[in-house]
Amino acid sequence: MAVVSAPQTVRSATRRLVGLTTLRWLPVGLTTPITVLLAQARGLSLAQIGLLFTVHAALVTVLELPTGGLADVLGRRPVVVAGALLHLVSCVVYATATGFSGFLVGVLLLGVGRALDSGPVEAWYVDTVHRLDPAADVAPGLAKHSAADGGSLAVGAVVGGLLPGLLGDMGGQALAVPFLGAAALDLVFIAAVVRLLTEDRPPREGSIRTALAEGARALPATVTGAVRMSVTDRPMRLVLLLTAVGGVGLVACELLGPVRFADLAGGRDGGAAVYGTVLAISFAAAAAGAMATPAMRRLLRGSTRATCAALFVIGAVAMAAVAGPDLLVVAGLGFALYYVAHGSSWPLLSAVLHTRVDAAHRATAVSAMSLALALGGIAGNLAVPPLVAALGPDAGFLAVALVVLLGAGACLRLPRATVAVPADAEVAAA
Repeated sequence: MAVVSAPQTVRSATRRLVGLTTLRWLPVGLTTPITVLLAQARGLSLAQIGLLFTVHAALVTVLELPTGGLADVLGRRPVVVAGALLHLVSCVVYATATGFSGFLVGVLLLGVGRALDSGPVEAWYVDTVHRLDPAADVAPGLAKHSAADGGSLAVGAVVGGLLPGLLGDMGGQALAVPFLGAAALDLVFIAAVVRLLTEDRPPREGSIRTALAEGARALPATVTGAVRMSVTDRPMRLVLLLTAVGGVGLVACELLGPVRFADLAGGRDGGAAVYGTVLAISFAAAAAGAMATPAMRRLLRGSTRATCAALFVIGAVAMAAVAGPDLLVVAGLGFALYYVAHGSSWPLLSAVLHTRVDAAHRATAVSAMSLALALGGIAGNLAVPPLVAALGPDAGFLAVALVVLLGAGACLRLPRATVAVPADAEVAAA
């Protein structure tokens, strides 16, 4: 296989980011519409599924910073490959699980894999862009990254949602087929990472064991530095808080969405296709919204804070619409609009984060953002199911809408711009 050189332009680096992002999230999109429905079909209750989601989020919470630090000290590529391998194995376990314990093993594997690959590709891209142009604003590239994320999830959701209906009953195994397809796609992603994620790192001295030992010794200082920055730097604290709010919103979509649309569709079998279609539309809309984010920010005079605040208000209104009248069209439009708001705000929050850290701590900082998302997910998984049990699904959606609306106020304290500055410098418009 020919050796692929490092990107020589920002545009070529962005193309690689978009390609790797597409291949990373296509398998996830394939399984998202049927994860809850598969578990229910094999005897798990909504409370048990919520517990599995909580275990996943807790595991990611524990591992996010250490695995981000691992990518900072050992390199982005090996950590991404390890995460993809674990995702592959988790898909096979999900496809064959028959009870709570089997799904728990799948969740544990998925959580470790997700923690490993949550930050390195983005960190690689920002480092590459800053090496090519130290003054570059990475927000437009990260918007394309989010668009590729949403677009690949949309394609995967269409296929994953429709496959069970097309395959028929298959002895109750049709819902498992998308997980096997996702495992095959993971192999393609791993091959692309090995070829395209080229790193400008000094050659390793000594054995792999020596490198791992040195990395382990450097890991505490790397993680401590990122934690210190997260606590003491106000823009970073706001980014992490708002990311956690987004995690709460995604819980409502992922945990309550399948049940809501199955009810509106009249049953679980039709619900998989309906929810898959709604997810696909939502992911595609989020991709389009992410691409439009730079233009929206220009309309708001280049203000990151105003753009984020507007998107959070839109997200709150959209979440409330899902809990509105029992009309599939209304609920679907609200669901899609929430994904637009969430997907469009993410690249802006990421861009703020990257203005506050240097290359040595970048993957760890991105992992801190994923950690905040996981913590928000834990809070949602613990609070939403009891609220739904007591007051019904509508109350769950409306409570989350209120949390998102409160996040809009916090957005107004973000920095106005996302031009790279030293992490310890004051942002002019903060």
